[in-house]
Order: sequence, then C-alpha cells, then structure tokens
Amino acid sequence: MIFSENVKIPLKDIDETFYIKDIGILEMLENTASHHSDMQGYGVTSVENTGLAWILMDWKVKVLKRPKYGEELTVNTWARFINGSIKKHYTYRDFEVLDSLGNLCVIATSKWVIINMSNGRITEIGDSILDAYGIEDKSVFGEQEVEKLKIYQDFKSIVEYKINRSDVDFIGHVHNLYYLNLAYNALPEDVYKLKSFDNFRISYKREIKLGETVKCKYSYNNGQHIITIFNEEETKVHSIIELK
Repeated sequence: MIFSENVKIPLKDIDETFYIKDIGILEMLENTASHHSDMQGYGVTSVENTGLAWILMDWKVKVLKRPKYGEELTVNTWARFINGSIKKHYTYRDFEVLDSLGNLCVIATSKWVIINMSNGRITEIGDSILDAYGIEDKSVFGEQEVEKLKIYQDFKSIVEYKINRSDVDFIGHVHNLYYLNLAYNALPEDVYKLKSFDNFRISYKREIKLGETVKCKYSYNNGQHIITIFNEEETKVHSIIELK
C-alpha cells in the first residue's frame, strides 16, 4: 500500500535562499510516515493498545530537486520487501517527494525495528502488521539494504553539547530529527556555510537522553563530511551522520 499526503513547505523549514533545509525534508518524511502508521493502527497513539512501538534505525536521503518555500508537494511512502521477501525483525520504508508537476524532488529509504514496550526488546514483525501496511515490491534506490556506516577515525575537530529540554521528545530522548542539528553544529564554519547537502545518511546506534553530554567529532573522507556522536566518556557511539 502506497500512502500519499499533500504538504506545503512552511516558513520555519527554509533557509535564507527560501529553499527547504535538510531537517525540513526529514520532518516532512517523518510526519507522513507517522500519519500512515496512525491510519493502520500502529502509530504513537496506539502503543497503549498494541504494546508495540516503531524505532528508527537508519536514514538515506537524496535530494534531486530542492523544493522552495510555498511549494505544494506530494509525499508518497510505503513499506517494502527486501530482496523479494520479508525480514521478521526489521523492515524498510521508502519515500518519494514530487512537486505539483509530478517532478521527483526527493527519494529516501529508512530502516525500522519494532519494540515490545513491556520488555524494551526488538520483537518480530507479525503477519497482522505486514497485512495492515500492505508491503510493496518497490525500492527507490534500487538497492535492497542500506550500507552499514563505519566510524572514520581521522577526526579534525570536536564539539561538546549538553542535551536540553528542547532537544527531547515525549519519551525523553533526543528526537530523530535533532541528530541532524547536532551534526550541523559540529561542522567547521567553512563547511557549515555550504548549508544544505543533497545526500545524507543517519545511522542511529544508541538513544541520547535529557541532561547527557555528547561529543560530536568531525572528519572528512572522500568527499563526505562525517560526524560521529559519542557519549561524554567516548566509550559508546550514539550515531554516525554522513553529509555530501
């Protein structure tokens, strides 16, 4: 089942050139995915009844034609097969964003697991869930699995940040979108001035909670700006973000 939603780019999501920022793109995709899950009975307001919650593990996004302020867009999203079959412990959700003329503006894929809220563990994605979403055999990137991101150790700089109340969501964790803000704040000034990147990946490894301090380390390799987010002791990795 392909779920579609019409959206209009708001003022808060644009930069000084009036084009949508990367975090605005992610928010648009996340909202559409959430509305799809709400409709199928597995959204955030259904957790109390189902005992299950979706957890995002990865993003891969490619901007083909960056939309501008006020543009009316259509976002399509669907859960998909992986190599023609179903994986019981994770799944992918793909996205297409089209302008009013039907031009493809953005493609994205995301990887998800489902958590049993009674024990906090990853659980199997049951047949009732698969039936509710209506799995599609369509991959926007052609590839079936996203490549696992690796830490690039040649760090050029580091930024420390203490998590504030405005950074966390309703479950007390840094919201998925705000990892991109952490990455942008860790960029050297000359790189930051480049503003939006048309290709970006986010791999979520471990949640970040209110009051924690993180260390965001920047490195550069083969045309990619890589930000690795560590805990304060640098013993655990929270996330790896690649911008290009």
